[in-house]
Amino acid sequence: MTPYTLDLPARIRFGRGTAQEAPAAIAAFGKRVVLVHGRDGDRVAWLGAALAERGCDITTIACAGEPDLPLLIAARVQAQAADPQVVIGCGGGAALDLAKALAALIPAPGDPLDHLEVVGKALPLKVPPLPFIALPTTAGTGSEVTKNAVIGVPEHGRKVSLRDPAMLPRLALIDPALTDHSPRAITLASGLDAITQVIEPYLCTRANSVTDALCAGAIPKALAALKTLMVREDAASRDQLAYTAHISGLALANSGLGAVHGLAGVIGGRLPQAPHGAVCGALLPAILQTNRQALPPEAPVHARFDQVEHWIADVFGPEGSAALAKWSQSQGLPGLGEMGLSPQMIPDIAAAAAASSSMKANPVALDGAELARALQSAM
Repeated sequence: MTPYTLDLPARIRFGRGTAQEAPAAIAAFGKRVVLVHGRDGDRVAWLGAALAERGCDITTIACAGEPDLPLLIAARVQAQAADPQVVIGCGGGAALDLAKALAALIPAPGDPLDHLEVVGKALPLKVPPLPFIALPTTAGTGSEVTKNAVIGVPEHGRKVSLRDPAMLPRLALIDPALTDHSPRAITLASGLDAITQVIEPYLCTRANSVTDALCAGAIPKALAALKTLMVREDAASRDQLAYTAHISGLALANSGLGAVHGLAGVIGGRLPQAPHGAVCGALLPAILQTNRQALPPEAPVHARFDQVEHWIADVFGPEGSAALAKWSQSQGLPGLGEMGLSPQMIPDIAAAAAASSSMKANPVALDGAELARALQSAM
């Protein structure tokens, strides 16, 4: 059996109604609270009111889009002025990533670039982060259970990670009810992101027995749940996608990802307006096909690709990943071209992605030409 190590949050609570435990849990860490939310602050008004009733002094910070370095620096200054004792992220993956980064950097001396990968020094944290509590309101990134925060760096046209085992949340409260009635486009993009994040760890070179068990159980059910939610609102399907997103975070943090995320990280830096989940959804079928074609015929991982294609075909039709691509487009998922990718950008993005950290666990080494063809296919 392959040796493995698991990095997990201190405590995870999953289930409908668990969000109601948040105010008491937060107040137990301290009364000075930084609350990071998404674009719509009204969605966390219930939490702010409940904390105020417990005597908490709350500093709210909005994360209207995917976080970048200028936003992180400004938010850090604002948060440090409040001398917080605990940081809360309540929102989608972007808000959770910003909150997680703030929890790490509020007490840290020096420049944030000291700790950013690729464009910075990637130094480990010297001071323990503040306690971080995560409440996801979308079912996509699994950021509530990972040890990294993804930050855009416009100056370099990249999205990179701030990563340290100490950044794992003290508490992750995953309440699927917080995702109920999410807008259709967000459900589609975030759901495809979560599905990608259980498929890539299942196929990657760092897969282990624990992540295999998590992913194999989640993939077919998540595919069916997403298809249902594109037709009608359904609590059981919301629960399944919230579970899958949560499991995907555990899987990617304890095994790896692959070429979809290797490319998506670079695309997100070049096209910050492109939703990460939509980028992953557009790339997934193309990368599945590209990887399969590049694998040696005798590679044992072919059996896993067969299984993934079978799961997809059971839900979307006998063409498997090609059918998934057609279905996603029919549900309104834009292609990479609609998201702003031009043919002229493809060679540079392919070259940059080849050196990304996510690419290191891809089941087969892909060169720039193969990555470029996959990008063209996802246009």
